[in-house]
Amino acid sequence: MRRVALGLFCYLQFFLLAVVFLLPMGLVALFARRDPGRRLRGRWMRRFGRAVDVLNPLWRFRVEGPRPADIDSRPFVVVSNHQSSADPFLLSLLPWDMRWVAKVELFKKPLVGWLLHLGGDIPLQRGERASVEAMMAQCRATLAAGVSVMFFPEGTRSPDGRLQAFKDGAFQLAIETATPVLPVVVHGTRACRPKGNLWFGEASAVARVLEPVPTAGLTLADVPQLKARVREQIAAALAELEARGAPSAGKLQSFVVSPR
Repeated sequence: MRRVALGLFCYLQFFLLAVVFLLPMGLVALFARRDPGRRLRGRWMRRFGRAVDVLNPLWRFRVEGPRPADIDSRPFVVVSNHQSSADPFLLSLLPWDMRWVAKVELFKKPLVGWLLHLGGDIPLQRGERASVEAMMAQCRATLAAGVSVMFFPEGTRSPDGRLQAFKDGAFQLAIETATPVLPVVVHGTRACRPKGNLWFGEASAVARVLEPVPTAGLTLADVPQLKARVREQIAAALAELEARGAPSAGKLQSFVVSPR
């Protein structure tokens, strides 16, 4: 009974927060529509994610690892493993601006899709060349404006929590634009909301920021090596977190900062 009550509360608070955020995000999208990096719009989308984190009684999230000292003055291609639909909410605690690449199906959903549009995130229709090219063009423009972009290079959530193969897109973009890759590993979110499950689970989760990987001097022929190197870093950190067990720290700890 407690689980059902908490699950219903989570759905209700998510719905109410989404409705509350629609108006200010709509106004920001209207008045900041000429911003090529959509920085301000993205900040509001991450505020929504952080609000969901704070009010969800089942989730205990934290971030650890060094924040890149120059992330406010230069962009990164941020990549993370993908365990759950709760991952974006955990990663919304990362204290820097970025736009996210997300599957186009999410943009078609009521409320969530509207927020993604207003937040300035980047849609991708997987398997469609025209959509991939449009996504890459938006990512290049975002990086040129000094704003980082965020990818889940596995392309979809892992069904069992194990790290899947990485796709080339994020690494090709990083090399083409001479942008460093910033790996982030998430652990514990699968228990929050696993793939194929519409209910909310109780769990602690952590996002660990790893050391950036430079791409200066690389060519497109180096995409496989770059992809393998980053995947190995994420796999090693994930194995360490799994060996350590679920994090026990409370919400919003470590270097998480207030949204600007």
